Amino acid sequence: MTVQASDERGLALRSKQGRGVLAATILGSGMAQLDGTVVNVALPRIGRNLDAGFTALQWTINAYTLTLAGLLLLGGSLGDRLGRRRIFVLGVIWFTVASAGCALAPTVDLLIGMRALQGVGAALLTPGSLAILEAVFRRSDRAAAVGSWSGLGGIATAIGPVVGGALVGVAPWGWRLVFLLNLPLAAATVYLSKRYIPETRDEEADGPLDVAGAVLAAAGLALTVYALTEGPQRHWPGPLAACEAAGVALLVGFLVVEARSSHPMMPPVLFRDREFSAANVVTFIIYAALSGALFLIPVQLQRVSGFSPVAAGSALLPITGVMLLLSARMGRLATRIGPRLPMTVGPIVAGAGLALLVRVGPGASYLTDLVPALLVFALGLSATVAPLTATVLAAAPSRQVGVASAINNDIARVAGLLAVAVLPALAGITPHAYDNPALLSTGFHHAVLIAGGLCALGGVLSLLLIRNPLAGEDEPAEPPPLSCAISAPPVGATADLDISRGP
Repeated sequence: MTVQASDERGLALRSKQGRGVLAATILGSGMAQLDGTVVNVALPRIGRNLDAGFTALQWTINAYTLTLAGLLLLGGSLGDRLGRRRIFVLGVIWFTVASAGCALAPTVDLLIGMRALQGVGAALLTPGSLAILEAVFRRSDRAAAVGSWSGLGGIATAIGPVVGGALVGVAPWGWRLVFLLNLPLAAATVYLSKRYIPETRDEEADGPLDVAGAVLAAAGLALTVYALTEGPQRHWPGPLAACEAAGVALLVGFLVVEARSSHPMMPPVLFRDREFSAANVVTFIIYAALSGALFLIPVQLQRVSGFSPVAAGSALLPITGVMLLLSARMGRLATRIGPRLPMTVGPIVAGAGLALLVRVGPGASYLTDLVPALLVFALGLSATVAPLTATVLAAAPSRQVGVASAINNDIARVAGLLAVAVLPALAGITPHAYDNPALLSTGFHHAVLIAGGLCALGGVLSLLLIRNPLAGEDEPAEPPPLSCAISAPPVGATADLDISRGP
């Protein structure tokens, strides 16, 4: 059966099929969210078990993010044209096979390759999960469906590091169980998808896929991130400098292709709106700071402060708890007073929380050194995320709100990709420093101060560039339902949109 996205009849959320659709999409997207948080906790154990240095651990994270960020918009377009359920299930299977490859990898090089393949699978399944909800549920139930998807996805994000820490602590090879955890989740997702999700596609999607744009974006990001990761450690030899120049040239080529394409993945017309451009600049800065810090915190806790994998995995729970409690409330507040003040104060407060992490060192206390910093950071982040996402969506024309949300999500992921590549080098965390707890701790303190400064810069830019809606302008009655996932903003944050639909 094929259901068009505009079909007002749709499914009822409380029906058996509706619950099955919701369960399948939550499990599928939850796998990708889980790997985004669990693997960070496993990094020190992966390094010891596979004799991997710090640069290899950077690539363990970035290989996944690179292919996910480079192909995310293309994955959404494929779902629109070929069927959202089909591409969603393909992504789940692809992701699972790559997860098994990660679990069995005998060397860090093979692990990195499998992580890149995982990212391809995630790029196929991630856009589809929310697009399916929008397409198959009746209009009156979509808000509730998206809210359930967001909230339960937030719980997966919260428990992921704890479960990951427990699995990692089983044995020196326990990190492999982190990837095997995806296998039963994937089996359940495929079963539920085949049984309950009707096929949908965008009958109005026409024209060719923007394959040239996808290739240029992925290749440009790959070369740029490779050079930025390897260059500082190898003192920028000629080939690496040329690699960086080639990467930048390909990214410029991507922008040129998007400007000339009749069906671009990233419509340049959206960036003519000052508010949309400003909100995405703030997104880039804040999520670069966030991703860089979250990459280094579990490493610092385990290698310097002596935390076990379980304790390190549980350490970030205050962030998720505060965001679950406050994000929706902050969104409603921003709806009443406008986004400018929350987007100014929130990043500055979050930056102060990151700066407080300089107290975390050898023998650090969880309650007195770590928790206060994380609570301050979480308060600032909670004040920022909902207004930021709502500002991006409000700045886009209604027919392009889906692709605007996807672009914002992709920008956040690219920011994280570059931060993991660049921040350690800026902070002085070299492969030698990684093996020396005293030098690693010093570099970590430099890194959280840099990240805190970036957050504060995001707040200052919001003050200068973001405006509140004028009286009489249309505003949403409620803030968008938000996932509390902290690796990127919600992919598609309204109840009535298709995240992958282009102009």
